Amino acid sequence: MKRAPRVGVFGLLGSGNLGNDGSLEAVLGYLRAEYPDAVLGALVGGPELVRERYGLDATPLHWNQSEYETASGLRSIALKGFGKLVDIARTAAWVRKQDVVIVPGMGVLEATLPLRPWGFPYSLLLLSATGRLFGTKVALVCVGANHISARATRTLVRWSGRLAAYRSYRDDISRDAMRAMGVDTSADQVYPDLAFSLPTPAADGKPGTVGVGVMAYYGGNDDRAEADRIYRHYADTMNRFVAWLVDQGRPVRLFIGDQIDRQVVDEIIEKTDSPLVTAASAETLDELMQEMAAVDSVVATRYHNVLCALKVAKPTVAIGYAPKNDVLMAEMGLDGFTQRAKTVAFDRLVEQFTELESRSAELRQTLLERNQMNAQRLKDQFAALSAALFGGAR
Repeated sequence: MKRAPRVGVFGLLGSGNLGNDGSLEAVLGYLRAEYPDAVLGALVGGPELVRERYGLDATPLHWNQSEYETASGLRSIALKGFGKLVDIARTAAWVRKQDVVIVPGMGVLEATLPLRPWGFPYSLLLLSATGRLFGTKVALVCVGANHISARATRTLVRWSGRLAAYRSYRDDISRDAMRAMGVDTSADQVYPDLAFSLPTPAADGKPGTVGVGVMAYYGGNDDRAEADRIYRHYADTMNRFVAWLVDQGRPVRLFIGDQIDRQVVDEIIEKTDSPLVTAASAETLDELMQEMAAVDSVVATRYHNVLCALKVAKPTVAIGYAPKNDVLMAEMGLDGFTQRAKTVAFDRLVEQFTELESRSAELRQTLLERNQMNAQRLKDQFAALSAALFGGAR
């Protein structure tokens, strides 16, 4: 009798990012439906949450629990260096136990936000390299990528992609970026973001309520010298926009996509000092979608805030920090309703929002049609994944 497959999931999961965890939920839904006897495990950034919420045998991604804190002394620097060596053995031991390891969605091949090569890119390379060494199939499923200018990070990402057994991307620009960085993508496919396969809650919005998704945005890898100025401009503009909505008598519901974004929510609530402004407390992507289903329209920054709004067919303005936001909006029929977070302009935002609401009925219908297409395409993705990793679905 053939033994049950051992399948691992890998990434910065359970660490407070709702979009990442939503991608995990989508893959778990697929695995538990198609391979109910599979033995599931996880090598993740937040093992406690993944263990408790999803019932997985979860192992910490890093030996050094202070991996993502800034090393401020000789001891912490030494611990980080030692941890990198220990993680080679830890990752290899975990990967060796798996038949398949899935990296579910996420921007694992991106550097659109501040990123050091010895952080997650190093961990991803360890996964792909040890997978190749032990014959474990590593699959990068519907992941995001961008062309990376920093040589060390680019090299790690390129080899992580090359050594993976399976790759698919959430948009064409991701596949193009990997090709430009030296990965043969001729057999790689593009599918919608995994979150489009999650159940869609009923979308009965409260008349007039506006959802505003904010982010603690400090720019990207190349903007470190101007990080504080970039943050201040973005936060001030969002404060001003929420104040404008309140002046129109519009209820505002604030959303986040990562726990770090709470600081922007707290600042907006303090400065507006209005009962019309409230904050959502969603802890999962499903809860976030339910919250967004209860508003009329959305203005949002984080990629998965925008995606959730589109999935529940809410007319949306995206204040993005990378081309992926523009691509997502164009694919969903909202081309022209985007701005860059780094240079967001208040007057233009008001113009876009006003036009958005005037075309609300038309845009909702477009979103409903695009969502149906995305759901079908993700069924194709999971069928392709079954064929590539398991020899077919059950």
